Order: sequence, then structure tokens, then C-alpha cells
Amino acid sequence: MSLRIILGSLLVVTAVLGVAAYQTIRWAEGPVIPAETHPPSKVVVIPDGSTFQQVAALLEREGLIKSSSVFVLFGKSQSADRKVHAGEYELNPGMTPAEILSKLLNGQVLLHPLTIPEGLTIVQIADVVSQQGLADRVEFLRLAKDREFIASLGIKAETLEGYLYPDTYKFPRGVKAREVLAAMVEQLGEVVGPDLLARMQERKMTMHEVLTLASVIEKETGSGSERPEISAVFHNRLKKRIPLQSDPTVIYGLPAFDGNIHKKDLSSPSPYNTYRVQGLPPGPIANPGIQAIRATLYPSDSRSLYFVSKNDGTHQFSATLIEHNKAVEKYQKRPFRRGTRSQTSIVPGEGALADKEGLS
Repeated sequence: MSLRIILGSLLVVTAVLGVAAYQTIRWAEGPVIPAETHPPSKVVVIPDGSTFQQVAALLEREGLIKSSSVFVLFGKSQSADRKVHAGEYELNPGMTPAEILSKLLNGQVLLHPLTIPEGLTIVQIADVVSQQGLADRVEFLRLAKDREFIASLGIKAETLEGYLYPDTYKFPRGVKAREVLAAMVEQLGEVVGPDLLARMQERKMTMHEVLTLASVIEKETGSGSERPEISAVFHNRLKKRIPLQSDPTVIYGLPAFDGNIHKKDLSSPSPYNTYRVQGLPPGPIANPGIQAIRATLYPSDSRSLYFVSKNDGTHQFSATLIEHNKAVEKYQKRPFRRGTRSQTSIVPGEGALADKEGLS
């Protein structure tokens, strides 16, 4: 066989192998399933410390890529073999390896919604965060009371109670507790903008005072339309140096609460007992939303000093003790005689316990 024939044969074989390799790579670079079929997504967890080869093997095992070997070669060509972020990813076999690699390199991990309702305490928020499988509950509570961490967020307070804005957030699984706390504090700063800060100066209130009163308003009613009226009651009482007499503040200061306020609770020495202590409690008793914050800064023009529950989620407001006692008789004492329990509280100005509904 002549040298020319041998060389020609080698060229043909090389060309065939080259075409085959090219076709193989082209095939491997395509999605496992055509994207137009809308294949279902899979959640894949890339463990921390995984090598690129281990990531490629995992993706092939999950049916997300056709060839781990080609994926590794592709990753090395992109200098990406050491840049993949660990975490939880939502991927589907309709994605190309290039699209999958892009998500891994950019750290586009799966985000889980976390909804924090208005009026929760930091303990209750920690429970929600933990139940959602996000941050560690113990670390969350430790940091929420850590003076150094709190100061790093620009807050001058003993705890983050009141400063964690209730909203819906999105976090990756395994997010650090400090990141969750920082995001909530940052959101409060976004919501309380220049207009509200200017209003605080007009009313000569600090942020801490606003959040404290807003938290009490938040816990006193679930009716948004009532918040400015309830705010007016508390502002009027503060001006007249009448104790706020708010049951939620008393409850917050109790070491344990069985669901009912008892007479002895109203005599507790807690600084949060606003039946005994005049003025605002030392800090927020929950984390208020924007409606309660606005109501604090923009109370109604009402002259009311009292309100009593109407047992339907709303309240009856009164400007005088006589009017208030009539409302108590109508909405609390009569139902109580028919078997519905009424709360026990102090009637402002009398300084003695009486079977009358107070402010909550």
C-alpha cells in the first residue's frame, strides 16, 4: 500500500472521528429534553465543598445533563470548575448545560418566601423562620438581643423588638440568621422614608418611641381603620399623664401567659405594666407594620380617652369616664351576665381594681 493511500486513509479516519466528536459535543451541549415540552423542574442541592466533577456527576445522575464528562470539559473551558456556588437550585432537563452552568456560577439559588405578619414578637418571628427551615432559631434570638450586632445595624436599643419589619421576604435555604435580621431592619428603613422621619421631628418623637407606641397600637386592634383613633386615645392619655393601661403591654412583660389576664397581673412590677407605670413602656412589644406606624404619627383629632371592645373586632370610643362606663355596661357587663367572660382592668383615675373593661 502506497504512502499516499495510507495518509489518505488516516485523514479520512481523523475527519470521521472529528465529525463524530463534534456531533457528540453538540449532542451533549443540548438539553436532555426539548424545552418546548416544558419538562418539570427538579430541586438539586449542591453541597458545600463539592468538586466540579462531583457537581457534574450529580447533574447527570438527576437527568439534567447528558454527559458529565462533556460538562466538565465545558466548565474547564469557561474556567468555571472552581467557581460553582453551593446551595439549592431549581433546574429542569429542558435547560442547556450552558444555562445550568450559568445559574451555578451566578449562585441563582432557589429562594423561599418568608411572610412575617404584623404584630409578631421577635420570639414568634424566630419560630416562623425556624419552621420554614431557614435560619437557626437559637442564633436568631441571640443576635436579636446582641448589643454589638444591634449597634452594627445602626440601632440604639437593647433588642431588635419593633425593628423587624413585617413583610414577605425571599431567602435561600440555610441563610444566616444575621442576614435575615439585617434584611428586616433594612426594610424598615426603606418603609420609614424621609416624610415619616420629618413627621417624627414635628411630633418630637424618636424612632424608638414611634415604634414602641406603634407596637401597642398594632396589638390593640386588627382593624386598620381604627388605628388612628386608638393612636389618638394613647396620645391624649400621654398628654394628660394618664397611664396607658394597655393589656398587651402587661402580657408582654409577664414571664408566662396562660391566655387570660388576672388581677394579680395588673399589679406586676414589670416596666411594661402600663397600669402601674406612666408613659410609654421601655420599648416595643411587637413588630408593627406601616399602618400602625403612620397612625402613631398621624392620630385622629379625637378627644377620646377610653375604648372598649365591642366583641366583633372593633371598639367603642369614649371621651369621658361616664360614657366609657356606659359602653362597658353595654358591650362587656351584659354579655358577661349571659355567660361571656369580661376582662378585669383598672378604671383610669380611680386607682383601684374594678370589673370594668379598660382600654383593650
